[in-house]
Amino acid sequence: MGAEEYLPKQHTLDSLRDAAAGCQGCDLWQAATQTVFGDGAARAALMLVGEQPGDREDIDGKPFVGPAGRILDEGLEAAGIPRSGVYLTNAVKHFRWVKRGKRRLHEKPNSQQVRACRPWLDAEVEAVRPRLLLLLGATAAQTVLGPAFRVAQPRGKVITTPLGVSAVATVHPSSILRAPDDASREEAMAAFVADLRSVARALQKGG
Repeated sequence: MGAEEYLPKQHTLDSLRDAAAGCQGCDLWQAATQTVFGDGAARAALMLVGEQPGDREDIDGKPFVGPAGRILDEGLEAAGIPRSGVYLTNAVKHFRWVKRGKRRLHEKPNSQQVRACRPWLDAEVEAVRPRLLLLLGATAAQTVLGPAFRVAQPRGKVITTPLGVSAVATVHPSSILRAPDDASREEAMAAFVADLRSVARALQKGG
């Protein structure tokens, strides 16, 4: 089980997006509205990688258009990184959720689902050829850097990856939404913006 058999021969973003729409490489397609493939600048210097689509993304079909996306937009703007110039995607392309009343609540994808979806991310990196990856949260970071990786220690620092592209790891913007109070939220947002400013500086230096 995995996405390999669904990959097109030519790894252009258009061909990958079309092929991913029919992916059944793991079980998540069964309960999802649609595949949420990456979106953004085709030759972006910066590729942002999150965990998976949320409820809003599953409905709209684009990454980072829900509440976490708004936090991300605020952070990018504060760091001077135009969203229009980046490519955004997720480690897993289908929304994993559990029903609570009328709501669909996020449920973290398991390791098998992450592995099954990995070929899409590898192909996106190959097609976009970014100079830097921004790994948002543990799932994205561990997908690229291995299961033992922890975001907290090297967060905001440029590190090497097995993909041949340098990366910066930080928290997922959804974690800021989960802060228990306004003071904690402001502190978390300030730290997130600081990481994004590190990314901006790295890009200015050439990645």
